[in-house]
Amino acid sequence: MENNTGIGLNRISLFSKFLLLASLNWFLFRWAEADVHYYDFVLREKNFTRLCSTKSMLVVNESFPGPVIRVHKGDTVLVNVHNQGYYGVTIHWHGVKQPRNPWSDGPEYITQCPIEPGSNFTYEVNFSNEEGTLWWHAHSDWTRSGVHGAIVIYPREGTTTPYPMPDDEEIIILGSWYTEDVNKLVAEDLRTGADTPRSNCYVINGQPGDLLPCSRESTYRWVVDYGKTYLIRIVNAAMNAELYFAIANHSLTVVGMDGNYVKPIIADYIMVSPGQTMNVLLTANQSLSHYYIETRQYDTARPDVTDYDQTNATAILMYSGNYTAPDSPFIPYLLPSYEDSLSANRFLDRLRSLASKEHPVDVPLNVTVKMYITVSMNQLLCPNASCDGIDGNRLVSSLNNISFENPSTDILLAYYRNLSGIYTTDFPNWPPSMFNFTQADLPMNTTIPIQGTKAKVLNYNEEVEITFQGTEVLNASENHPLHMHGYSFYVVGSGYGNFNNETDPKTYNLVDPLEVNTVGVPKNGWATIRFKASNPGVWFWHCHFDRHLSWGMNTVMIVKNGGTPETSIRPPPTNMPSCTLPYITWVEDFDDSLGDVN
Repeated sequence: MENNTGIGLNRISLFSKFLLLASLNWFLFRWAEADVHYYDFVLREKNFTRLCSTKSMLVVNESFPGPVIRVHKGDTVLVNVHNQGYYGVTIHWHGVKQPRNPWSDGPEYITQCPIEPGSNFTYEVNFSNEEGTLWWHAHSDWTRSGVHGAIVIYPREGTTTPYPMPDDEEIIILGSWYTEDVNKLVAEDLRTGADTPRSNCYVINGQPGDLLPCSRESTYRWVVDYGKTYLIRIVNAAMNAELYFAIANHSLTVVGMDGNYVKPIIADYIMVSPGQTMNVLLTANQSLSHYYIETRQYDTARPDVTDYDQTNATAILMYSGNYTAPDSPFIPYLLPSYEDSLSANRFLDRLRSLASKEHPVDVPLNVTVKMYITVSMNQLLCPNASCDGIDGNRLVSSLNNISFENPSTDILLAYYRNLSGIYTTDFPNWPPSMFNFTQADLPMNTTIPIQGTKAKVLNYNEEVEITFQGTEVLNASENHPLHMHGYSFYVVGSGYGNFNNETDPKTYNLVDPLEVNTVGVPKNGWATIRFKASNPGVWFWHCHFDRHLSWGMNTVMIVKNGGTPETSIRPPPTNMPSCTLPYITWVEDFDDSLGDVN
């Protein structure tokens, strides 16, 4: 076991460790087979200066990005989160499946209520078959813009990666920077129904880079040795942007994505969606000099919508040794432009699961549940056009024409305790009406969703196929990175236009499809995924563009227990953050029949 704490922070007391272990004594057998790691995360405000201005921002352990969690496959991590900020926060362990333990998954009002200022909560993060790179981030408001960090998952002791061991590794986190308090800006936009704020720049490991004002001295620099091979762990933590990424004059070999291995592909650039991670190998084989590491937005909105963040964030790869530094680093000329969809498609089409004997795929072949889910931008009508969205209305978004509303308490607690009045179980398998979803200038009646807190219920071990269909509602189609909590899934097919349920399934890849936790649904196109519902619990589905999440492009998936203790949700921790429970009756015994939930 090891104890990891932040810089200058007090170590967690031995007494509190023993109390925590005592409360989890029934789980000690699993721990005996893997390591347990301890981290303290202290959330507090700190001043940061970027783009010539200073602001106070909530961060973990006084760092931006936050601390790195390092584990081996199958380990457990206990993270004691102390909230010394001014508002409630939750933390999500993105891509960690948390078998039978949704209590520590983290999304606000889905699996817990916020950790209030002045209080703390210890997350138990259970790793299973993940291997590679994942990440953690706040999952309340837009706080994750400053509260996030990488998770490094090494192979089990005694095993190795399917590629030669690199000489060293580097973590690169791509993020968004706002010069003002982004939560205040978003709160006001949600109140008025307006569009949400654009970032002022992108950052690499917290820094904008020397192409942007007041940023030259703080540019992130990475020193490499000629002839060595490095594993770069890349995280897209940006709030609302898919990103292109390249390193001047250096090829990248992609070997992993979202905590899974892929067939190695060599590329001059990558395209990574928010929420996704990639592992790439780089060999330092160029002339001793300085080379820009650069990222910029890949934008798929209408060509006439140009108010997106067009900054280019940079870091510098610097070779060690004796040489005269250039006046300016080499530029990655092969980095695609902002709206270059062909380059994105060329890259994405090459990605496949490794599908080896040691790392096999297990694509569900006996589908028992099929769903067809439209992914849309929408509006709610405001009296006398009194809102600040399109035509004086309120901007919202939806899945199957349902715009998700956060409940008054978390859905997991309501499900586990059979609390009524919190959510309903009627999220539909199909859109309410069928039409040409990708047609321009769709009529007004297609733009207005219903609002509700609706969940989809699945029986344990059902094999599920979901086709997500992008739409041109409000003439606002773009790519949508959809993220699933508690699971990874196989992307068996994708394409442009309306999904054809007779011809498109014939194109499915059931041999080596990509296994991920976040899938990009193409602009005016579709993507089909498959998974087995083998992890009981309450799990969030949402777009990882935070503006779409805030507007309701979300739903909840409830996977029922499997009938044995080993296939059932674990009991809740005794110290879950408290929720306000209005007019609700507690049911003493857990019953997942769902008879009293509606």
